[in-house]
This record gives sequence, C-alpha cells and structure tokens, in this order.
Amino acid sequence: MFGKEQIAERFRQLQDDICRQLEAADGGGAFQEDLWQHHEGGGGRSRVIMGKTIEKGGVNFSAVTGMLPEVVASNMGIARAPFFAAGVSIVLHPHSPMAPIIHMNVRYFETGENRWWFGGGIDLTPHYVVPEDARYFHTRLKAVCDQFHPDFYPTFKKHADDYFFLKHRDETRGVGGIFFDYQDESKTGLPRERLFEFAAAVGETFAPTYVELLRRAEGRPWGEREKKWQMLRRGRYVEFNLVWDRGTKFGLETGGRTESILMSMPPAAHWAYNYRPEAGSPEAETLAWLRKGVDFLSETPSS
Repeated sequence: MFGKEQIAERFRQLQDDICRQLEAADGGGAFQEDLWQHHEGGGGRSRVIMGKTIEKGGVNFSAVTGMLPEVVASNMGIARAPFFAAGVSIVLHPHSPMAPIIHMNVRYFETGENRWWFGGGIDLTPHYVVPEDARYFHTRLKAVCDQFHPDFYPTFKKHADDYFFLKHRDETRGVGGIFFDYQDESKTGLPRERLFEFAAAVGETFAPTYVELLRRAEGRPWGEREKKWQMLRRGRYVEFNLVWDRGTKFGLETGGRTESILMSMPPAAHWAYNYRPEAGSPEAETLAWLRKGVDFLSETPSS
C-alpha cells in the first residue's frame, strides 16, 4: 500500500542522487554526513559540502514524527494532532559571485484524520542576474510543471514571487522559481500518488539544472568588487531565512535539529549601512530585476 514509508524512502534516494551529481560537478569536495534523531520520533541525514566550486552547501533528508505544538497547529489552521513529515531540503552557496545561490525543498506532511499534503519548490538567487540564465531556469521549471497540470507553473511561479520576498526591503530574494504548499487532491484534482510523482520530479530536475548554471558561470571573470557584492547579497539571504522563512520557524518550533535547520546560512556575509550601488552599474541592474511579476520566459533587459 502506498504511504509514508514509500515516500520517505524515495526522498532518501533523491538525497543520494543529488549528492552524487553535486560532488561530480564540484570537482573536489565531498559531502560529510551527520545522522541525527528527533526527540519524539524519526530523524534524518544532514550532508554538508565545502568544496572547490560550492563554498558551502547542505543537502538534508528528514522523516520525523511527533505531536504538533499548539502554536504550529494554530498557524496551520488545524487541530493539534500527531504528525509525520518527510522531505529533502537544499541550499548551495558557490565560491564564485558569478554563480547563483540556489534553494530546493520537497516535502510531505500528514496529520491525524487522514489529512496530508505536499509542498516544496525551487528558487534561484543570483548575485548578478543574467537574464539568459533566469530564462533557462524558468524554462526548466515550466517543463516539469506542465507534465502534471497546465496551471502549476503560472500559479506556483506567482506563489514564489510572493513568498521569496523581503517585505522590509521591498525586493524579491532573487529571480524566483516555483513554490507550492498544502497541495492535496481537493486543491489539484490529483491523487496522492500523482502529487508525489510531481514532488519527486521537481527534486529530480534540481541537480541537472544547477550543474548547468555552474557550468555557464565558470568562464565569467570576477574580482574584489564582485566578491564584496556577493557578501552583501548573502546578507539579504540571511535576512530572509531568519525573518520570513516558514520552514526555519517550523523546524525550530517543533524541536528540530538546529544545525540542520540553519545549514542554509552562508559561510560569510556582510551588511553595509544604507548601501546604494551607483546608477548604471551591474549591481544596480541586478537590483532592478528583483521585483515581483517578471516574466523571465520572455522579458529582456530592456523590458
């Protein structure tokens, strides 16, 4: 019978597959694994790489059980009940400021009374926005979404614009991607098995897509100026994860493993008081892209 055990095992395999592809692309680093147990039940495998191309990256798998804390159940709008949650989460910070930060998460959640749903997504945070790369990234995401439902890409793309948004800065975290949550049969018309196939397909498109983006960035020169900008953009990434990210809050509020939850933090980041790039600079051009509603499938720099 299809259920949570099969979902958890597929997510374990997904973690293994992604780590193999990233190690090959890095060309020097290897993942270090840390096994851990949740205080109520289950546990996970945290894997971190500090390599030649990827300065710091984490690929985490978890499958945990427990009782939903009251505050979490209230935020979800459900009654307090036992829960099961499984998923894979990834954040990669490259050495080169010409290569992008990337995040991916796919997860399954169920509570009592036979309630279940899937969530996840992928979003891209370039230090310097390259429109051709953003177009490639969104083309890949649209292709996987279109295999399952014609409304998935436009709906989940808008969700990503709205979710990965620094309200206190009035800027998107990057060039967006797709974001979905609380997806079940009542919302999509798709059975659990089919939605699981979608979540797995999102996970499987991650590594080949990011490896191609790393390849494109290899020949782009950079120096001290670009590195300083990278540190400032990493600071924005930290701000989002600590202030707005629901996954971070959920993990901490349910007693998750702190080191695994905060593996998304970059190895170094800077903040400069009231920094404003000069008009017409590559940095200013990147900031101009960080807005909601950009159609990266067709929009050009002059749009």
